[in-house]
Order: sequence, then C-alpha cells, then structure tokens
Amino acid sequence: QVQLVESGGGLVQAGGSLRLSCTASGSIFSNNVMGWYRQAPGKQRELVADISNGGATTYVESVKGRFTISRDNAKNTVYLQMNSLKPEDTAVYYCNFVQFGSYWGQGTQVTVSS
Repeated sequence: QVQLVESGGGLVQAGGSLRLSCTASGSIFSNNVMGWYRQAPGKQRELVADISNGGATTYVESVKGRFTISRDNAKNTVYLQMNSLKPEDTAVYYCNFVQFGSYWGQGTQVTVSS
C-alpha cells in the first residue's frame, strides 16, 4: 500500500504562482511514476503532468511552458510548480502514484481568480 499526502493548493490571482507538493509513503520501490491530475467542476479528470523515477516528463498541452513537474526520489516527493496561472486552471488537483497499481491523494483545491 502507498499513502499520498498533498499540500500547496490555494487561491491566487491570474498570473500568479503556486507550488504543489505530494509525498508518498509505504511500500515504495524504485520503478514508479508520480504525477498530477486535475478535475474541474463538470469535467473529467485529466492528466496535468507526470514524471518517472528516471526524470522523464509528460505535460498536457495547455500547461506547457507554465508548469514544471519535478521530484526528489530520496524524499519520495513530487512537486508541481505552476506559474502564469489562468482562471481555467481552477480545479481540484490530485497526486497520482503508479507502481503495480494506481494510488491517489485526497486532492487539493486550486482557485485562480480573474
């Protein structure tokens, strides 16, 4: 089993920045993928970005150039630096950990005001 604890959401004005963190604990092995998904009201959950333990990254097109995902393998922690935030980035952001299965954090609200 893997447990995920997220932090860093909040309210910010358009153009501002936020940094999300997610720390995994439990039965962690070296080969895994950590990422962030988001779900806005009335919309499906979508992948925002993910990163392998080797550092390979994937981003949804709408956040490229604005968001940066990174991880600290020693701390089993993934970060999402979000810059130039837009109102359309408003959503609940969920941490995801994939290792023999998929695990989810509890979600953290990000609200961007115009």
